[in-house]
Amino acid sequence: MSIRKSLAYSLIDRYASLAINIVSTMILARLLTPDDVGAFSVTMVIIAMMANVRDLGAGQYLVQEKELTHERIRAVWAVQLGLGVLLALVVLALSVPASLFYNDTRVRDVMFVLAVGYLVNPFGSVTYAWLMREMRYDATAVIRLSYTLASAGTSIFLAWRGFGTMSLAWGSLAGTVANALVATLYRPHGYPWLPGLREVRKVLSFGTRITGSSLATTLAKGAPEFFLGKLQSLTAAGFYSRANGMVALFNRLVFDAASVVATSGFAKQMRESKDLREPFLLGTAHVLALCWAFAGALAFLASPLTRLLYGPQWEPSAELARWLAGALALAAPVPLCLSALTGTGAAALALRASLLSAAVAVPLYLLGASQGLQAMGAAALAAEGAGTLFWLGSARSVVGFSWSSLAVVAGRSAVVGACASVGPALVYAAYGRAQDRTVTALLLGAAGSAVGFLAGLLLARHPLLGELRRLLRRKAPEAHQAQPGR
Repeated sequence: MSIRKSLAYSLIDRYASLAINIVSTMILARLLTPDDVGAFSVTMVIIAMMANVRDLGAGQYLVQEKELTHERIRAVWAVQLGLGVLLALVVLALSVPASLFYNDTRVRDVMFVLAVGYLVNPFGSVTYAWLMREMRYDATAVIRLSYTLASAGTSIFLAWRGFGTMSLAWGSLAGTVANALVATLYRPHGYPWLPGLREVRKVLSFGTRITGSSLATTLAKGAPEFFLGKLQSLTAAGFYSRANGMVALFNRLVFDAASVVATSGFAKQMRESKDLREPFLLGTAHVLALCWAFAGALAFLASPLTRLLYGPQWEPSAELARWLAGALALAAPVPLCLSALTGTGAAALALRASLLSAAVAVPLYLLGASQGLQAMGAAALAAEGAGTLFWLGSARSVVGFSWSSLAVVAGRSAVVGACASVGPALVYAAYGRAQDRTVTALLLGAAGSAVGFLAGLLLARHPLLGELRRLLRRKAPEAHQAQPGR
């Protein structure tokens, strides 16, 4: 499957899941309180640390390995299955201490439920990694959609029935079970079910570095909610979670889809001994333009978007979302850097960049949490800026791009982002935070951002414009052939 076709399937997958998640989030935000969400959020920070170790990078090893044998597949399966059992036991052991730390029994109950997910998850992981290696994103879309539907449906039903925080925990488990069941249907014939230990050392040699990188990143990303929940309140952690959720919309719209395809694409390029500079710079240009346009619009439309998605009780999240939008803009190149390092097998460089970023970010988040939500936003801005420099430096040593070529790409994308921000800025100046103009402000702001985005592409002669033209040229013949009598 080609890169463009793979990306199209991946985007369809992400957008369908995103639409479901947005609707479910809007419903859950009205069924659950900030305290309910905060209790689940701080628990997920602890769980997220475990999630990064759930297959110790074995799935990513399978994606990038040049010579894949049955023994290596069996070793990947052995690592994933063994860690699933081990992590389930670890989560259970930590559940009571964690609930005592936050003085809330809901943390313990959530961890009890989510521990079961670690036992179920390995049964779909090998298949999912193989589908990514083969760039079968049509199949991965079905698997991911099954998770999203099961998780959202279960959470909403249980929240409506009054299960509070636990509705989110049971929803997560339902999604994991659905994911594993559907993935099993796509498991290729001849793939071994019996685990094997012969090639485990080779799998772990790559996987431990990737897992270390993922752990460091998760530690940095989860630190704000962890510190806020302890130094401020679970409600403050809930406000941060919702603000971060709005910013994460871009990750769901672009980064999640693009980075998965990019990792497989870089791995394929590496296996075929092709140059990586052009695809890396082109991908960076696309990501920067889209990300900076989104961040600019969110900075000015955070208040009406918060009211629409979550309701007026979540208004404190809006100011924080503006800070986090700036942090998102600074961190825009990082996912593609990670994809390049992972896809080319440069796990040691990914680990170094992650550790350096976390070493800067965690102290900043601790300081921010001690001062309040707005200080936390400023800390996120500083942390992401420093982390991006570390990631770009590591990616440059593998990809071989020059700083001057990157500056040209960034300059053109900055023009696009600035133009896309003009409309939302005018809407903010006209309506401010008027609560009776929520829908009007969002519609005008989104329309203005879209027009400014297209104008910016033309003005900067951005590479993304060529992709849009190519897409339109493909659609035109299809429409012509579909006309009656042709």
